[in-house]
Amino acid sequence: MQNLKNVLYRAFPALGVLFALLVQTIFPDSPLHPAAGRHYYNFLLYILLSVTLAFFALSFCIAKIREALVEKGAFFFGAGVLLSALNLVTAKLALLPVIFFPTFDNILAVFVEQTGLLLKCIGFSFRLLILGVIWGTIAGFITGVCLGFSKKVYYWINPYIKLIGPIPATAWIPLVLTTFPTPLGASIFIIALAVWFPVQLMTSSGIQNTSKVYFEVGRTLGAGTFFQIFRIAVPAALPNIFQGVFNGICAAFIALMTAEMFGAKYGIGWYISYQKAMMLYSGVYAGLIMIAVFCTVIITALFKVRQRVLGWQKGLIKW
Repeated sequence: MQNLKNVLYRAFPALGVLFALLVQTIFPDSPLHPAAGRHYYNFLLYILLSVTLAFFALSFCIAKIREALVEKGAFFFGAGVLLSALNLVTAKLALLPVIFFPTFDNILAVFVEQTGLLLKCIGFSFRLLILGVIWGTIAGFITGVCLGFSKKVYYWINPYIKLIGPIPATAWIPLVLTTFPTPLGASIFIIALAVWFPVQLMTSSGIQNTSKVYFEVGRTLGAGTFFQIFRIAVPAALPNIFQGVFNGICAAFIALMTAEMFGAKYGIGWYISYQKAMMLYSGVYAGLIMIAVFCTVIITALFKVRQRVLGWQKGLIKW
């Protein structure tokens, strides 16, 4: 009985895709929806069905795949049911406004028919994000080290940071757009500003919370200021620094999308704004999917680096 239940859980992903495929095949699309050039959703479901069946077969001989399917199988089946419900409500029955809720075929058609433009937008957004995050992290790290290590700097600078830091970076867009000569520079500054505050806050907090005993021992053994900062304070504050970078990147995505909607010529935010202005909501949903994938990849990569650097904290914070 237990073995049968185990096999059923491993088959759940394939059953979820099969259920979605049956719903897509049996029920015709509503005539209210504009027809896509091809049945992209059917093609995607056939690919997913082949992949899930291959994993199901491999689960009989590979323990890791078997354990993963047993753990996540029910979730994937639920995802298939959810997609089917959305498909029924939008494409099949047209219960929601057609112009705002396109079919899966029309959304997927955007990725196929506008691949070049989408890749260009992703590349533009990636460049803005990386430059903004790098500059914001550097500025936040330097500010955080100075505030956390020097009481004089903390006394004179911290009140201004408390005043300026909590202001959302996007609130500075009208002023920044008139100050910087190019929209590119303005967008990078807005993203860097969004990253700077959480990085400096967590860096300074991490250094200030470091046990004073470490610094006293370092001074007793003849350690200079540079050694105390980069060999004692910063390593002890690394968990807080990574937390600040994580919060900063989350804020950077918001700043990135908003900045692109105001002044950029390309980018995911610009693309969504353009598609919305043209009342092409299939493109809007395609842009939202790109944002979800884009954010997931960046944050997952950050957590991989964190696990490498802070192996002793593995499992404390999961993504």
